[in-house]
Amino acid sequence: MGTSQALKAGRRERPWPASGSRFLGSRVSPRSSSCGICTHRTLPFDELVQRAAEEKHKEFFISEDEKYYLRSLGEDPRKDVADIRKQFPLLEADIKFPNFFKKEQFFSSVFRISSSGLQLWTHYDVMDNFLIQVTGKKRAVLFSPRDAQYLYLSGTKSEVLNIDNPDLAKYPLFSKARRYECSLKAGDVLFIPALWFHNVISEEFGVGVNVFWKHLPSECYDKTDTYGNKDPTAASRAAQILDRALKTLDELPEEYKDFYARRMVLHIQDKAYSKNFE
Repeated sequence: MGTSQALKAGRRERPWPASGSRFLGSRVSPRSSSCGICTHRTLPFDELVQRAAEEKHKEFFISEDEKYYLRSLGEDPRKDVADIRKQFPLLEADIKFPNFFKKEQFFSSVFRISSSGLQLWTHYDVMDNFLIQVTGKKRAVLFSPRDAQYLYLSGTKSEVLNIDNPDLAKYPLFSKARRYECSLKAGDVLFIPALWFHNVISEEFGVGVNVFWKHLPSECYDKTDTYGNKDPTAASRAAQILDRALKTLDELPEEYKDFYARRMVLHIQDKAYSKNFE
C-alpha cells in the first residue's frame, strides 16, 4: 500500500452535506509495526471526501498516497454513541436498518468513509453488528473466536498486521487460523457476530454504515463504552482476578511457576471451555 495514513474523524459541527461542515480528526498508520503517527487535524467535510476519493494528493500531510478514514462519533465521544440519525440528520431517510433486533436493543450506527487501499486492523467487537456497504467495494476477512490463540492478541486487536503475507517467523501460529473471506459491493450487508475477528480492506473509495446492537442483557455491558468494543464487565473482572493470580505465582521458583501455570491452564480448559465448540 505504500505509506498508509488514515484520517479518523470526530464530531461534526454542521450536518452533512453542508459544504462548510468540519471534522476534528487524526491521521494514523494502520500498517505500522508500532503505534504509528497520530496527530489531529480539522478539515472541511467536502475536502475530506475529495481527499479520500483521490489516488494521489496534490495537498497532503505526509505523503501523496496517504489514506483517509472517517469514523463518526457522538456529540461527546466520552458519553455519547454514534448515531447517523443524530449526527447526520439529512441522511436519516436514506438509511433503513435491517429489522433483526428490537428497537430497545439498538446501540449505535457508525458512518464511515474510507480511501481506496485503506485497511483496518484485525479486531473484535463485543456486540453483533451489520456492516452495510453504501458505495464502493470492500474485502472482509473474518476469524472465529476459537482461533484467538493463533492471532497474537494485544487487547482486542491482533498484532499480525499483514494478514495476506504474515511474518510466520515472528507469528508461526497464525498459519493455523482459518480465515473466512468475502467481498462487499454497494448494497451488500455483512453480519459480523460478536467476538468474531474481522479485518476490512477498502478496494475502492467507499461509504459504509455499521449498526451495533446489544444482544446480551444491558447489565452485561460496560456503561462507559461508547464504541461497543469494551469487554463485558464479568470478563473484565475475571481478567483482573487472573492477573492477580499470575502475579502470586511470581513468588515461586521458575520451574514451579511454569508447572502451576500449566495446571491453571488445564483447569480453565476443563471448567470454562464450552464442549459445544469442540
